[in-house]
Amino acid sequence: MKKSLRVLLIKPFNLSDHIQPSLGLGYLATAIRKKHNVFILDSIKERIWGEKLIDYIQKISPDIIGFQLYTFDLSKVREILKLIKERFPQIITIAGGPHPSALPKETLLHMKENLDFIFRGESEISFPKFVDIIADKGKSTFHDLNHEDLKNVEGLCWIREGSFFSNPSMITKDLDALGFPAWDIIKPQTYPEAQHGAFFRRFPIAPIMTGRGCPFSCTFCEGHIITGKEVRKRSVSNVIEEIKILTRDYGIREIHIVDDNFSMRKDYVMEFCHRILSENINISWATPNGVRIDTLDKEMLLAMKKSGYYLASVGIEFGSDRMFKLVKKGLNRKKIEDGIRLIKSVGLEVAGFFIMGYPGETKKEINETIKFALRLPLIRANFFIFLPLPGTEIYKQLETSMELANVDWEHFYFTHPVYIYQGISVAELKNLQRKAFLKFYLRPNIFFSNLLQIKTPRQVKFLIQRLYRWLFTS
Repeated sequence: MKKSLRVLLIKPFNLSDHIQPSLGLGYLATAIRKKHNVFILDSIKERIWGEKLIDYIQKISPDIIGFQLYTFDLSKVREILKLIKERFPQIITIAGGPHPSALPKETLLHMKENLDFIFRGESEISFPKFVDIIADKGKSTFHDLNHEDLKNVEGLCWIREGSFFSNPSMITKDLDALGFPAWDIIKPQTYPEAQHGAFFRRFPIAPIMTGRGCPFSCTFCEGHIITGKEVRKRSVSNVIEEIKILTRDYGIREIHIVDDNFSMRKDYVMEFCHRILSENINISWATPNGVRIDTLDKEMLLAMKKSGYYLASVGIEFGSDRMFKLVKKGLNRKKIEDGIRLIKSVGLEVAGFFIMGYPGETKKEINETIKFALRLPLIRANFFIFLPLPGTEIYKQLETSMELANVDWEHFYFTHPVYIYQGISVAELKNLQRKAFLKFYLRPNIFFSNLLQIKTPRQVKFLIQRLYRWLFTS
């Protein structure tokens, strides 16, 4: 008789100050809940980690534990996996996400024998297959499973007796067929106001995905690693239905569209905005992952604003045309200035993302980036220190040239320089980052404009914590 399994999906505790629902885990929960009992734990939100997590696992008693794994989760997940396997050796442990998708074998080896399997790429179709195999065969541990059991599970990777096995991954063409994330398990209305950033217009907030895939070739970006380069979209009707559920059942008043390329197809954006208006859906919305500035035009921006869009986040990255060419961004300073001027002309605010310390970037060019940020009519700016994200083109270049040998994987995060190239020191890079933040935000008009957007005492606490992390951690 087929056994119904208990599956625990975990978003690990890490240094991030972005406390937001995991859509990836929500979609996986939907995929398996018809046959199995599924639990989602957001360890950042619930502050459950270490021995508290062990107690939680004891209470839930799962057969399978799956971790969502980014590169900056590595050290903490490795530590907790060791504890889990010591206390519960029978539990099957799995990881998926950008890091294991880019480096499956290396991730398995890094976690020693405490991580049983990895899923590469999208796994809403293959993960249920895997869980069903375990349930059907009544096999409860990693060592009970053999190659014949697992060979048809797309994207599955494992090591057995020193040999690495990797099944071809898959891309889901029909995104509507995935259903909606398990919002009743996630409970989006219980999340804090500041999810993607310190500022918002209305609350509660929920993220949604309208499409997957990125066709661009930026050398530093990992967006394509899981979802590929082909842009696939949910139907607008499917997205609108989900938004209605979120507003009706969970009281959501603001939507964050977290696509890599929401504005790629003008016809899609226009239909989306039309449906929001024609069906009287009263929401504010933003695109915190950014929109590609050269995909926008005035008609599209006006429709977006009219339907509740209020903040355009854009990836600017640099202030040097040489750097734009180097990273294959496909933009230049003039295109960015013209694009931001267009966004501002329809009455929308603009936030910009910048990178510092990209391999080969000079201190003069970093200062050009700071000057460029100050010149642009931005309401907010974020200055990230370059990270060599596994699977990206620049990561592969640095790996080939043996420049990643001294990367500090234990402190891999945007506030901490983990990769330093010749000609600049850690201290110099951090000082340039501090200079950028202070020069940008201490201008009276920017300081007071942002101050007036603070709505709650909790938001003040969040801003102080974020300020300390960006300015005073080394």
